[in-house]
Amino acid sequence: MDYKDKALCKIRTVTAFLSLNRDKESWKGEVNRASKFLSELTAEFKKHHYTVQSVRVVTNPFGEYLNLSSLESARADLRYISDLLAEHSQSGVRVRFAVGEAKTAREIELLPELISEFGDLCNACVNVPLDEFGVLDNELINNAAICVKKISAITPRGEGNFNFTVNFNCKPLIPYFPAGYHQRELGDCFVIGLETPDLLVSTLKAFNAETKVTSHNERFSSYYKILHTALQYHISAIQQIMADAEMEFPFKFSGFDSSAAPSKNCASMAEVYEQMGVEYFGAAGTVEVSALLTKVFKSVKETELVGFSGLMLALTEDKGLADGSVKANFDIRALLTYSAVCGIGLDTVPVPGDVSVEKLAALMRDTGTMAFRLNKPLTVRVFPVPGLQAGDITQFESDDLCNCAVLAVP
Repeated sequence: MDYKDKALCKIRTVTAFLSLNRDKESWKGEVNRASKFLSELTAEFKKHHYTVQSVRVVTNPFGEYLNLSSLESARADLRYISDLLAEHSQSGVRVRFAVGEAKTAREIELLPELISEFGDLCNACVNVPLDEFGVLDNELINNAAICVKKISAITPRGEGNFNFTVNFNCKPLIPYFPAGYHQRELGDCFVIGLETPDLLVSTLKAFNAETKVTSHNERFSSYYKILHTALQYHISAIQQIMADAEMEFPFKFSGFDSSAAPSKNCASMAEVYEQMGVEYFGAAGTVEVSALLTKVFKSVKETELVGFSGLMLALTEDKGLADGSVKANFDIRALLTYSAVCGIGLDTVPVPGDVSVEKLAALMRDTGTMAFRLNKPLTVRVFPVPGLQAGDITQFESDDLCNCAVLAVP
């Protein structure tokens, strides 16, 4: 397929960022305004043959608008928001909602029960800062680790951790969940995120079939150029659709997250590595290719890049990576190594169900230290799977998740 084929580049998400306040009566107007805008923009993209997989709404920190006086009051408020979103659901387009960041121990404590009940309409994150000595806030990390363990215990197969992550050095306006959060002072805006593994694999296959380059340096230079050209083509095309659209834009366009964002229903990032000459994801050469791919995602011009805009290695959302874990092609330390030259950190990684809070916290501190030391946005989204040990195969039932091997936490 030609790289210009729109079937190769899906719009993973159009994400609107807005702020809610304590005036519950105002929520309907805000949610309706966002839903109407997202619906109209989705229709515009579809008219030009781009598939939109999901629309998402992200708010300011939920402690600023939900009634958190009790678990029941928080549930009632989220139920109301869920009902508002349901009124605007579009056929074939998934609607997702993020309540933003949890900032206090009390807010983090409420999340397991809320995520258990509302799932994909209660995505949340914790942003962990450094103190004045450059040391991560360990109390906040411990609270987050306890939250991960609680979610694991009260959601089927621990799958609720799909909706919770711990952020390090992550700025607002990430369009992907659950890392996305918003701040009131940024105003109403929206960001577009893409799903491009199909585009990357198709472009590389076509080049490799037509061109025989023996020099390693020439080959990598060519890979960079062709992948940049393919990605830039679609981002420019999507920008042009918005520029030509005869509709109102009550939300300001803040840019693209150029990450590849794999899913279980598209080509695997593992195949991208193989097309670029690595024997398998995790083999020698993986770090080099990771760095080159990150350079491609950062190379996009003529738009603002926000969010991760880097290489996403989401273990249980990518069939090829999941299969590689079963073959023991990599471990958690390898994934952390690759994060040094790309992003996203440890994303959707199943770990033993009996992993201790202390080990989870240490893993988070390692990841966070890398994030700030290397100035990269990294996250930890791990799934302690009840009853499973390292090497066991998960039995996830979520449509979002591939089954893979549980990785040890050393």
